[in-house]
Amino acid sequence: MIEYVQSALLIIAAILTIISAIGFLSLGKETKNVVYARIHIIGIFDVACIIAMIAIGQYLLAGIYFILAPFIAHAIANAYWKKEDRENNLDLQNVEVEVDENHPFFHPKEKMQALESEDSEKLKADERFSVTTLEIDEDE
Repeated sequence: MIEYVQSALLIIAAILTIISAIGFLSLGKETKNVVYARIHIIGIFDVACIIAMIAIGQYLLAGIYFILAPFIAHAIANAYWKKEDRENNLDLQNVEVEVDENHPFFHPKEKMQALESEDSEKLKADERFSVTTLEIDEDE
């Protein structure tokens, strides 16, 4: 009886793998948010692998994989959203940040660019922000 249950679970895992492989291969690169769609399809692969591990008696490994797979998928999606999606999506690049004019450390980007572009003698002669170095003699 146990062999029949194991066989049925392996067949279910194989069917899920075939279905998700067809979906993964048929997904075009021109699809909007293709990375998120691929991560979703890979989730079906994950379920198939968990079912297969349970079928062959690797319960601890299946449990660990069951717990870690969503975290890994979330990390990949989050990394894509923070890097690639922001570079390619113009709406995410134009985020307006409200800056308090009286704050001593945060200044608007335009104000900083204007200060950097100024050829001011006051900025050049300001000795309060000079950089000094400390020389260390290693021979002693």
